[in-house]
Amino acid sequence: MPKQIGNLTLYSVDDLHEQLGLSKMTIRAYLREGKIRARKLGVKWYVTEEALREYFNESTGGTKTKKKKPKNYRYVVKGINDLVSEQEECETIDETIECIEEQAIISLFQVAIVNRKTDEIVELIKARDFLDRHT
Repeated sequence: MPKQIGNLTLYSVDDLHEQLGLSKMTIRAYLREGKIRARKLGVKWYVTEEALREYFNESTGGTKTKKKKPKNYRYVVKGINDLVSEQEECETIDETIECIEEQAIISLFQVAIVNRKTDEIVELIKARDFLDRHT
């Protein structure tokens, strides 16, 4: 259920997931990519009604947001078996850490480190090991 603070209505990733029918990983990807403006309060992302309107106006022909300059690697967080079929692409190590920490069972995930230019997987690492290495 959205949070109401005065005249401001804030929607969490869970709220958007329920109301829009998109996966939580897709919504987080939209937030990271800047497709939907959001603010992080504590460990949760929140989106305003205004930001949702902007998103829907942009997707129907409004102005586009600028893309961030690509880095050498991208990180793909994905399930290690058929029980977890979702995957999420992250641009930075910090985003990857955040994505991993949002998962209920970290041991069911791994991270593919992919070279942007060649699209080759440089390393495939367990999510727990990725966290140990980068935190």
